[in-house]
Amino acid sequence: MAENRVAIRFYAELNDFLPPLRRQVTFMSPLKERASVKDLIESLGVPHTEVDLILVNGESVDFSYLVRAGDHISVYPVFEALDVTPLVRVRPRPLREPRFVADAHLGKLALYLRLLGFDTWYANDADDATLAGVSRDERRILLTRDRGLLKRRMVTHGCYVRETDPERQVAALLRRFDLYRAAAPFCRCLRCNGLLEAVPKEAVLDRLQPKTRQYYDEFSRCRACDRVYWRGSHHERMARFVERLLRAAAPAPAC
Repeated sequence: MAENRVAIRFYAELNDFLPPLRRQVTFMSPLKERASVKDLIESLGVPHTEVDLILVNGESVDFSYLVRAGDHISVYPVFEALDVTPLVRVRPRPLREPRFVADAHLGKLALYLRLLGFDTWYANDADDATLAGVSRDERRILLTRDRGLLKRRMVTHGCYVRETDPERQVAALLRRFDLYRAAAPFCRCLRCNGLLEAVPKEAVLDRLQPKTRQYYDEFSRCRACDRVYWRGSHHERMARFVERLLRAAAPAPAC
């Protein structure tokens, strides 16, 4: 019955979560008794962490709004160019210092984010409950390709990673969160995510291979796991790689 349905439309990249016949069009959806607009949106396949603005009958609402029969609902993703300040944005305020937690399938992405200096929690054996808990307790943005994980109620800051290539994943994240200028390469340990600090050569001399001891003089050490780093030939290759990552994420020049 028409009176037990609502009209809903998703905009821009939110359509990626929908079946083809529901993309870029308004469609009717059955209404469950006392369903919140958040529950309705997620029942249709769109994680709440991807939504930034909801209009019901032309008025902005938050996730707690109880949907009523006959409502016309418009759902929007994060706005990058349009000022919607007067409206109710349903996403929590951006974290002041973006920190990430990556699921077990995004190991290379986690590595590249650490390389660029971004605080990124990663464990290749972490289950969904652990990831959601870390995201909530440490106020980290949860990165995943698992839509179900982003639908967990405790997850307030999350991002569905659309790309499958790790380099493109990094570029997309830097653009989405406007982090291009925040990169600080080579300040974190690639193994454990700890911060690096410069140390005199004498402090690590007994841990160096003969050729490293002979040819290199600048060293850093991880404050957390004590791993030693130095600027060898591998550093030059990594520096070129970092340049490529940042170039891919750079904003388009103004016309």
